[in-house]
Amino acid sequence: MIKLIEKLPKAELHLHIEGSLEPELMFELAKRNNIKIPYKNIEDVKNAYNFTNLQSFLDIYYAGANVLITKQDFYDLTWAYILKCVENNIIHTEIFFDPQTHTQRGIAFETIISGIVEALKDAKEKFGITTAIIMCFLRHLSQDDALKTLEEALAYKKYILGVGLDSSEIGNPPSKFEQVFKKAKEQGFRLVAHAGEEGDVSYIFEALDLLDIQRIDHGVQSIKSDSLMKRLKKEQIPLTVCPNSNIELKVFENYAQHNIKELLDYGLNVTINSDDPAYFKGYLNQNFINLYENLDLSKDDIIQLVKNSFNSSFISEDLKKEYIKRVEEIVK
Repeated sequence: MIKLIEKLPKAELHLHIEGSLEPELMFELAKRNNIKIPYKNIEDVKNAYNFTNLQSFLDIYYAGANVLITKQDFYDLTWAYILKCVENNIIHTEIFFDPQTHTQRGIAFETIISGIVEALKDAKEKFGITTAIIMCFLRHLSQDDALKTLEEALAYKKYILGVGLDSSEIGNPPSKFEQVFKKAKEQGFRLVAHAGEEGDVSYIFEALDLLDIQRIDHGVQSIKSDSLMKRLKKEQIPLTVCPNSNIELKVFENYAQHNIKELLDYGLNVTINSDDPAYFKGYLNQNFINLYENLDLSKDDIIQLVKNSFNSSFISEDLKKEYIKRVEEIVK
């Protein structure tokens, strides 16, 4: 089954490009840009990746992002992830980026987006990987900050497919960002939001009803509401679940406790993703393998999860059919 997981073409819909910053590249960029980081060596960094909750991860995540300064840095970061896509047989990816993490440090929006875009263009030319970019607002900052970021992003609208909402969930409900999501929708952006990882089901209801999102990032708390489960099944709203993240951030104590199999069996449109793979011990294939080894996932379950990723993506219907046909050719 592991060989099948590795062979299957996949889409990834929940990936923070800053969260793919491996320790080796962090040190390389720190040296290139003469940035001091609070780690002596790579082993020191890896030892720091011992999280107790979402906030303990975010503190290190933002510290790591400080090494990203130039267009080349953002290119190198993105290209390193593209090489992981090749390794994991990811043929379509919709990546998140957090402009406020960088603009607050004085990095120009153009610097960030141009480096990412150039790497994704090369990904298409060299490997045939299709991509999209989703700009996330940091929910621990104000809606006014998000509105300014949206305004700044409009000059680069042709590169940005959608907007999302990430960072510290608890205490920063989706309702805090109702106005900026309304404006983003008016501009034609696709809408997604992190909800229901650490926050309760009210965060998911708000994301759906107030922000009018098309995909829920995480959403594992959905199982605590019968009415929400029925709605998600009926409307087939995608959940971009990130198993390794859920374990590393103590949403579940271990993989055997993870509820993705229950969500899938209920008929929800769930997908598997790697979130911040450099920090959460594994890219997409490893997330699949960890679930397979700890839950009673069948071959049909794995195939369904892979097909769900394409069907939940923002690509055209024709391209979805083409990619799913490639999946079916592997499993004949």
